[in-house]
Amino acid sequence: MHIAILGWGSLIWNPCDLSIDGEWLLGGPTLPIEFARISSDERLTLVIDEVNGTDVPTRYVRSGCDNLSDAIGNLRRREGNPLKERIGYVNVASGAERAWSRQQHPTACDRIKAWAQIHKWDAVVWTALTSNFPERLGEPYSAQAALRYFNGLEAEAKARAVAYLSNAPPEVDTPFRRLALVAAGPQ
Repeated sequence: MHIAILGWGSLIWNPCDLSIDGEWLLGGPTLPIEFARISSDERLTLVIDEVNGTDVPTRYVRSGCDNLSDAIGNLRRREGNPLKERIGYVNVASGAERAWSRQQHPTACDRIKAWAQIHKWDAVVWTALTSNFPERLGEPYSAQAALRYFNGLEAEAKARAVAYLSNAPPEVDTPFRRLALVAAGPQ
């Protein structure tokens, strides 16, 4: 099977044990992305967010796995074993897709499926985590609310957050990233 992995964040600069065949390439589908998820180590990380995200081009790489189940499992392990529903997929040949991803990100799923068909991929997998900003902070996500959170981080957590912001691919140009990089100052 010819399987693509989509990336817009740390998969690109820190694939760890993600099985890939080749290098990350520009030209993935354009998806609504924002730094809208608070990670366990307090960084704001990139997720698909159809309400607050900015359309940005994603990157892709061929999976080193030859079947969809293995590719999903491999990406899930790389992402720290989230619920299996949090690894999105589309199988172009069968038309199957992750129902949870379709429910959470219908526009993104449509774009991914169309991209896969145009580029002759048999399947595509991606990390389908969602924003947890409102649950964690008790207020809706906005770039300004995220900046307040970012500015309030302790030094060690802030250093991790700045590193994540700085390592994100340059095409991931979002309102929060612009505000936070100015707030963080020269690196």
